[in-house]
Amino acid sequence: MPKVLVIEDDAGLNRMIREWLVFSERHTVEYAEDGNQGLDKLLFTEYDAIVLDWELPGRSGIEVLKEYRSSGGKAPVLMLTGKGGIVDKEAGFDAGADDYLTKPFHMKELSARLRALIRRAGGTVSNVLQLRDIALEPGAFKVTRAGREIQLLPREFALLEFFMRHPDQVFSADTLLSRVWSSDSDATVDAITTCIKRIRKKMDSEGQTSIIKTVHGVGYKMESN
Repeated sequence: MPKVLVIEDDAGLNRMIREWLVFSERHTVEYAEDGNQGLDKLLFTEYDAIVLDWELPGRSGIEVLKEYRSSGGKAPVLMLTGKGGIVDKEAGFDAGADDYLTKPFHMKELSARLRALIRRAGGTVSNVLQLRDIALEPGAFKVTRAGREIQLLPREFALLEFFMRHPDQVFSADTLLSRVWSSDSDATVDAITTCIKRIRKKMDSEGQTSIIKTVHGVGYKMESN
């Protein structure tokens, strides 16, 4: 379940995009309705993808994008705009946009483009994440181990997906909380510990090392071999 930031000043469209991504794509979604608020979120929170409107109050989408990229921000950005000219598209790409969607658009196209951006950012081309004997299908909300389907709760699925998108990387509990949970959530680091315990109970095989390794004093990781 990727974490996505939607920056769009049209409150109705903003809500439609968020609801579509949450209920149809099962993404974790945060939002902003002006450029200043959006940039503040981008500078203090990591996201897997960003949906960014061109024309925003406070700072324009292009200004937000340039400042985000200049600060080292690397998440893929899908720009939304009513501007369809090649010169405008060129300006967006030059500022650091990864893709471009002209209004009006269909929500299915928006989510398809986001999925493609997130796959490319993670170095994958398939809709199925595969790590060792574990296969995870985000769109189907399905996970199997050695061919056996395992039923996970939404937050368990989201945490496992995050680990599978970032194999061999160690993450602290605080980092996992910020990357997988919404920033306005009242969850604590204890929620990470509990969620990992549940995943292990459902997925670990007796006599084998846990799929999620504890790195004492540092955090957790999922090894690729």
